[in-house]
Amino acid sequence: MPNAAPPLLPLAYDGSHIDGSLFTAITGLARDTRWLNAPMEWWTNAGLGVFAVLVAVGWWRARRRDAKAMTLALAAPVSIVAAFAVAEVVKKYVGELRPCRSVPHAFIVEACPAPGDYAFPSGHVTTAAAAVAALWLLDRRLAAIAAVFAVLEAFTRVYVGGHYPHDVVGAAILAAPVALLTSLALRRTATPLVARWRAGGALAPVLTADPAGTRAAD
Repeated sequence: MPNAAPPLLPLAYDGSHIDGSLFTAITGLARDTRWLNAPMEWWTNAGLGVFAVLVAVGWWRARRRDAKAMTLALAAPVSIVAAFAVAEVVKKYVGELRPCRSVPHAFIVEACPAPGDYAFPSGHVTTAAAAVAALWLLDRRLAAIAAVFAVLEAFTRVYVGGHYPHDVVGAAILAAPVALLTSLALRRTATPLVARWRAGGALAPVLTADPAGTRAAD
């Protein structure tokens, strides 16, 4: 059974007129595939762990590359946090009601969040898209894998009724440039410091597979 929809709140933005019909079409699919509801609801949250793993793999592989690559690896989580912070500011500014409040007739799998937890942009997809963008600068193969999971993450957010399609698209459009610019800024400013850390000291084994710091590229 879907979760009961709380009533519409006053003085908040109703985004259902943008793509509410597409939203209900996807949640209608959820209604018709109830056997998938539990796995999709589990994955929509647990799936974020995939991006943490991919970022960790990027760091591990960067240990055998130069200081710029390692700086990008270290910048990846910072970039994701930066994108998420920007998204939270936008979310409060836009104040879009969750679909469970503005489309009470829809089939909603996910429990309806608190009234102050707004819909636009999706925090889950912000995290996923930021990870893709940060990894794109670091390792294109990992970024391609992350992109596949990001699309899946975006779909599950609509499938479980947590967001409208425009919430997930907007999150990707917002997160990608923030993550890219943050990673690029850190690569430019922090690479000399990372190179010094790689050259020796307690952090060298974490930052390079060559603790002696003899890589010419550094």
